[in-house]
Amino acid sequence: MRRGLRGVIPVLRTVAPVFLAGLLVADAAMADMRMAVVPKQIIYPGEEIEAAQLEEVEVTNPNLAKGYAERISAVTGLVTRKTLLPGRIILVSALREPFAVSRGSTVQLVFDDGSLVIRAAGTPLEDAAIGELIKVRNKDSGVIVSGTVMVDGSVHVVVK
Repeated sequence: MRRGLRGVIPVLRTVAPVFLAGLLVADAAMADMRMAVVPKQIIYPGEEIEAAQLEEVEVTNPNLAKGYAERISAVTGLVTRKTLLPGRIILVSALREPFAVSRGSTVQLVFDDGSLVIRAAGTPLEDAAIGELIKVRNKDSGVIVSGTVMVDGSVHVVVK
C-alpha cells in the first residue's frame, strides 16, 4: 500500500492547486449569480403572498433590468396589484403592503397638538396601508379630514 501512495503524492501536489483554484472560481461565480422570485402557481390581484407559493430561481438573462423581487422573504406578506403567472419574475411595482384600514370601517381619529389630544370615531373613505395619507369622515360632525394611518389602525389627523 505504501508504494502506491508514493506515486500519488506528486500527482496530488500538482492537481490540488488547480482543483482549489477551480473552487475559488466557482465560488466567485456563485457570488455573481443573481436570483429572482417566481410564483409556482397563479396568484390573483388582492391575494396576500405566502412563501409556499414561491420559489427562487437563477437569473439567466444578463439583460434583465432591476426592479424584480430577489428573495422570498422580501415579498412574503405583501399583496399583489395584478395577476402573477407561474415561472415569471415578480416586479416589486406589482406588490403593495396590506391595508391597515378598510373603506367604510370604523377607525379612531386622533388629533394631537402637544397638550391637546382629541379622539373621535371616523369612517375611512378609502383603503390604506400604514403610513398612507387618507381622507376620513368624522362620524359625529360629518366633516372630512385628512390623516396618516398608524400601525395600530388609528388615523392621526394632520393640521391644514
